[in-house]
Amino acid sequence: MRRGLVIDREAQMIGVYLFDEKKTLRGIPRKKVLKKTKIYAGDYVLGEVVDPGTFAIEEIEERKNFLGRPPVANVDKVLVVVTIKMPEFDSFLLDNLLAVYEHFQTDPVVVFNKIDLLTGEELEELRKWTEIYSDAGYRVIKVSAVKNEGIKQLTDYLEGSICVLAGPSGVGKSSILSRLIGVELETREVSEKTERGRHTTTGVRLFPFGENSFIGDTPGFSSVDALYFMDRKEVRLYFREFLRYRCRFPDCTHTKEPECGVRQAVEEGKISCERYRNYLKIIKEDLSLLPERCR
Repeated sequence: MRRGLVIDREAQMIGVYLFDEKKTLRGIPRKKVLKKTKIYAGDYVLGEVVDPGTFAIEEIEERKNFLGRPPVANVDKVLVVVTIKMPEFDSFLLDNLLAVYEHFQTDPVVVFNKIDLLTGEELEELRKWTEIYSDAGYRVIKVSAVKNEGIKQLTDYLEGSICVLAGPSGVGKSSILSRLIGVELETREVSEKTERGRHTTTGVRLFPFGENSFIGDTPGFSSVDALYFMDRKEVRLYFREFLRYRCRFPDCTHTKEPECGVRQAVEEGKISCERYRNYLKIIKEDLSLLPERCR
């Protein structure tokens, strides 16, 4: 049987990309497949070409992960797109998104878009947040979709991956997607009054680009609560820099326990105050727990 990737899934339509021919056929699942599971974009499938435009799906390979919004399987990397302005940067939203995508066993990448708009203090703010997230262990890539800056670096980094774009509305996800795949997609400008974009994505589609790389868009998020996806005690596992430090208790929540390596690292400046503050806010802890240097 031949192997393909479901890259288009909307209503009853299924598009299967064949790696050997680098073309997309209409996928028709056998009844035995539909009895076992639903088919989603990102699914690797096995089957046969029954005519020049049709691929009969016989099997779906086991998924390594599954994102519910939008429904996409086997995601390697999530590009969490943010901006310093238009709209204004929200580190709390970003840290919620990073924790959620870590929870779903993907590799989140922080992408700062619209860097061409920044001057003076805004550039210094970009430098500060780049340092914070790089030190936390994330890949940070700075781009300007409008000026095509940083897009080549992004393309090279994503080679061979299934990726999705995520982030707040209005940060330019569709513009980045257009640059990566080389096709202009429908976008709407950010409102000058609200500084929010209007989402234009319908259905779930992965676009081929580069060398065996695929990328899809997601809805814009105005807010995300990590506790909707995980238990309060799990959040600590998805702050990467926390995992570098040992605590007296293996289930330490890094709040009030004695001999907590994470709190000590915050006090010593090895973990940023901004990240630790957001952690406390996510787990709904009292901010009075912040070390003196962070207040």
